[in-house]
Amino acid sequence: MDVKQLIKKHREEWKQLEQLITELSGRKKGITGEKIDSFHRLYQKASQNLSYCQTHFPTDDVTGYLNGLVSKAHNLLYKDQISSGKQIRHFFSTKFIGLLLEQWRFVFIAFVLFTVGAAGSFVAVVNDPLHIYTLLPDNISHAVDPDRLGEGHETIDSAVMSTEIMTNNIQVAFLAFAGGITFGLLTVYLLVYNGVIVGALAALFWHSGKTYDFWAYIVPHGMIELTAIFIAGGSGLLMGYKLFVPGNLSRGYQLKRQAKRSVQLLLGTIPLFVIAGIIEGYITPASISLEAKYAVAILTVFALLLYTIVGGLRFFRATPKEHFGS
Repeated sequence: MDVKQLIKKHREEWKQLEQLITELSGRKKGITGEKIDSFHRLYQKASQNLSYCQTHFPTDDVTGYLNGLVSKAHNLLYKDQISSGKQIRHFFSTKFIGLLLEQWRFVFIAFVLFTVGAAGSFVAVVNDPLHIYTLLPDNISHAVDPDRLGEGHETIDSAVMSTEIMTNNIQVAFLAFAGGITFGLLTVYLLVYNGVIVGALAALFWHSGKTYDFWAYIVPHGMIELTAIFIAGGSGLLMGYKLFVPGNLSRGYQLKRQAKRSVQLLLGTIPLFVIAGIIEGYITPASISLEAKYAVAILTVFALLLYTIVGGLRFFRATPKEHFGS
């Protein structure tokens, strides 16, 4: 039996199991013994289908779909209910890192797109500083002055600035995610364009001999902020890719399935944006040495690495090998 025949033969049973999972996960009133028996029967058949697909079609989308379906049914049968607080802790400490590790290729592509934009604009402005007015919007190109870097920070309301930065960054992340609906084209544009802005500014400060100063004001919050943007961008690229290459499943189904993963990745970035906003609002403009700002950047990198390593270990311990990749 090939994969198309398998889908055609069992599609309705899988849909019935999905509906029962939704029904049994909600209110328990109205649940009959007949429905429970049906759920158990369909769960067993889906498990058999999954085993067959893992043997004969290990890389096909239908295997991933069945993996997720069987996992949900398994959890409904055997997993103890946990409090909302524990669910939140589990998501940020384990689930989010698991999703990140599964979709790291798309996050890496987001990083590459940003880097391409940054490198291109850097070279352009290095060759001719006047290109800054072509590459950047007027409100940035006419406002930036390398010789006045750090001036006026004593008048900044850090709380207001931090809130504004967090809000703006979360909006950018949401647009990068939502851009997946355009087959990822809007996501690609946003990633490249944000890279262009950073690269052009870096080249402008390079011309003024203030590269060290410039990066001291960027990297303390930038390491976390850019990581979160790459994750959000990766979630949009993931959704766009599955719409463009749906495999044996419909684009509508792929949109529903991948949007759920992408939303989870996007939600996982919110604490990162909050931390980045606090750093940018309180530490970046602070009257401390440039070396201290670089030290903060190094600490954020170590914190991100530690968070990823610990979360990855927790994820692999908590996830059966046959369910990885669901």
